[in-house]
Amino acid sequence: MSAALRPWLDLVRAPAALTVLGDTVAGAVAAGRPLRGRRLALPLASVALYWSGMALNDWADRAVDARERPERPIPSGRIAPGPALAAAAGLGATGLALAGLAGGADALRIAVPLTAAVWAYDTVLKPTAAAPLAMAACRGLDVLLGAGSGHWRAAATPALALATHTLGVTALSRGEVHGGRAADARLALAATLAGTVLTGTGRAASARHRTAAALCALGYAATTGTAQLAVGPRRFSDEETDRTAAAAAVRTATVAGIHGMVPLQAGLAARRGSLPAAALLLTALPLARRLSARRSPT
Repeated sequence: MSAALRPWLDLVRAPAALTVLGDTVAGAVAAGRPLRGRRLALPLASVALYWSGMALNDWADRAVDARERPERPIPSGRIAPGPALAAAAGLGATGLALAGLAGGADALRIAVPLTAAVWAYDTVLKPTAAAPLAMAACRGLDVLLGAGSGHWRAAATPALALATHTLGVTALSRGEVHGGRAADARLALAATLAGTVLTGTGRAASARHRTAAALCALGYAATTGTAQLAVGPRRFSDEETDRTAAAAAVRTATVAGIHGMVPLQAGLAARRGSLPAAALLLTALPLARRLSARRSPT
């Protein structure tokens, strides 16, 4: 791999893109609109918008990262702020173009507010109490992108499941550096429970599909929930050793939560009637974990 490319892969958290592809798949399956022909570009649109948000995140956080995460591409000097912002804008435009190619005006009615939500989160809302809700809205809209604006109601449950999960992961991730709060750990666990129920229960295409969905939901709960439980019992105090231990546990749980998107997406696709799509999505999980060991997804 070219040394010049590595900082850009770090900037956009490249491996985490594998946990985004299934959003539009889950939405499309729920709406009964398989990703065929031009619609196959919708997952790529999601990836471009996700990478745009990651680049914009580092541009917006460059002053904070200089103190807390100096190893990141901008504060370390590997990428200048201007090119990082240009990359965010270019990737955002690419995502919108791909959405328009895949679904025309129907897709753009979702993609445009999704892009606006991503930029609002990174530039305005991230330091506020509304940050977890804003990020949850981004993920929910990404699921609806797969369904299209004319079929969003059919994909409401998958969108809610992934948005709820994202709410918990985002709230917990705020403690990656300083250890966070016990309330955020409890919120993350509650969100994981809700995501498990929304994915593994409810109307299914058949008993076989319900079983597959339940297995995916249980696998998600076992991995994501276990990592979050390791955070929950810890004491969040002013002691440096406690803060360091809590921060390490939060980082581990955040990565598990990012990877947890995949079994949720697979379970939602399976329940709504597409076992092949669910199986294909699950193949991304071991690859995402392996790549994350080399390049952090957070």
